[in-house]
Amino acid sequence: MNKSKRFETSVIHAGYDSKQHLGSLSTPIFQTSTFTFDSAEQGERRFAGEEEGYIYSRLGNPTVRSLEEKIAELEGGEMGLAFGSGMAAVSAVLVALTKTGDHILCSQGLYGCTFGLLRMMNEKYNITSDFSLMETEEEVRELIQPNTSCIYIETPINPTMRLLDLEMIARVAKEYNIPVVVDNTFSTPYLQRPLELGCDIVIHSATKYICGHGDVIAGLVVAKKEFLSEVAMMTQKDIGGVISPFDAWLLLRGLKTLPVRMDRHSYNAAMIFKEMEKHAGIKRVYYPDDVQHPDYSIKEKQMKQGGGIIAFEIEGTKEDAQQLLNNLSFIQIAVSLGDAESLIQHPATMTHAVVPEKERLKMGITDQMIRLSVGLEAWEDIWTDLEKALSKLPAAKEGIKN
Repeated sequence: MNKSKRFETSVIHAGYDSKQHLGSLSTPIFQTSTFTFDSAEQGERRFAGEEEGYIYSRLGNPTVRSLEEKIAELEGGEMGLAFGSGMAAVSAVLVALTKTGDHILCSQGLYGCTFGLLRMMNEKYNITSDFSLMETEEEVRELIQPNTSCIYIETPINPTMRLLDLEMIARVAKEYNIPVVVDNTFSTPYLQRPLELGCDIVIHSATKYICGHGDVIAGLVVAKKEFLSEVAMMTQKDIGGVISPFDAWLLLRGLKTLPVRMDRHSYNAAMIFKEMEKHAGIKRVYYPDDVQHPDYSIKEKQMKQGGGIIAFEIEGTKEDAQQLLNNLSFIQIAVSLGDAESLIQHPATMTHAVVPEKERLKMGITDQMIRLSVGLEAWEDIWTDLEKALSKLPAAKEGIKN
């Protein structure tokens, strides 16, 4: 990030100069599939990489470039690359980093589709994966194999909200010259900056907090220019998981309010957490800003705030958990997160349904677990809706609180 400007300023101004676009305050949408050349010779030079300039929107677009430059500055990286979905970004990075027979060391818990991708890579290309919380340097060293091609981390982990010490893991990884990839979706660069902690590649499902309005599917990657230039010219270009100019424009618009939104999401989540702790129908609450959270010291070291996601386990059964969701009034049952609206879902049967039960339970995802993306509504109203649904649980009626 430009050290002369604070985050709240860079998130509005980085990656765009209105003087270069006829004074337009808003970034123009270059809604075009292709670009014309002044001459056949110019087309030859651009295809040969001898001259800068746009060719075809799958290979680069001015609106998309503005987004890529902005996210690179916000994450403190050399280059950004935008994709048509978060999974397109994850896939491009993992394909670029691996070959047949390689090994990936992963955090103990991943988004269900990332887990599904890893399983496919194992079945098709014999690329194996191990999962761990990587709590100590010794544990990380023991899990690294001669064929380990990268370390892939979510922190906070979806949906268990466990945290991994990025600085420690990056330090060990550098001893073995292994790149560390961090899915920073839950935190955004406003709350957590993995590259500054020594990690190499940052991924976002920009669908979530980066967008903030539930109207875009997109992914972003930030890393060194040498690596991402290769991804752009091979993995992204040839597989084709690119973003549209209009979606890039929507993300640019959403990013301008990211700090304001994240402050409100985090505040609301902290208030809801305090109420959840006291409720008889809730067995356990998982939130990084909880001083009793097993990884609270890591949160204090690498996160600005606790974020807007809470996971909790109810006293009861899977059916009780599903009934709780059905009893809500305005909190929406949906599998995304980071929107203005509060969203709630049942990971075991929704986002992580693809994960075999044995592996899912190892990750800590039980049938009683629920994930809540706390929105921007008044927190009192969010809690009132939750409390009414929780009060109908059998355990709440019996007054049980472990």
